[in-house]
Amino acid sequence: MNVYLTGFMGAGKTTVGRRLARLLKRRFLDLDAEVERAAGRSIAAIFGRGEAAFRRLESAALRRAARRRGLVVALGGGALVDPASRKLAADTGLIVALTCAEAKLRQRLRRDRGLRPLLVRDPRQGLRRLLARRRGLYRRADLQVSTTRRPPGPAATLIARKLHGRWL
Repeated sequence: MNVYLTGFMGAGKTTVGRRLARLLKRRFLDLDAEVERAAGRSIAAIFGRGEAAFRRLESAALRRAARRRGLVVALGGGALVDPASRKLAADTGLIVALTCAEAKLRQRLRRDRGLRPLLVRDPRQGLRRLLARRRGLYRRADLQVSTTRRPPGPAATLIARKLHGRWL
């Protein structure tokens, strides 16, 4: 069984995921990094060909990850928008949503030097629209943990405790 971390960009999936993997003594996989490796291009370059092209590569990377066991996988913020990807993650592991207040996400993303392709045109309104669209997906996760006021280490520890108590 895998542990899939989902949540909006800036919620801490990669940082929390690495720490969680260490706590659970599992391997960590960042799905965006897998997409870049498989495509031989950056996320920004892939998005340059359109979001649909990126989502196809992302779905393929998720299928590859789902064939493995014992991973902590940091998903892209929109990876579970696709119903087939959502079902695959639910069938092969536990889905943990990292939630975060919009103002805190905006603050974190402003500091982020990486390109966030879906927020390029209008960062403030883009964030608000995407977050509103995805909130329902995050609510359907097996477990939700807020990272608004919780640093990565304590967030990973809390997730590990909850997983051990209920699923692992």
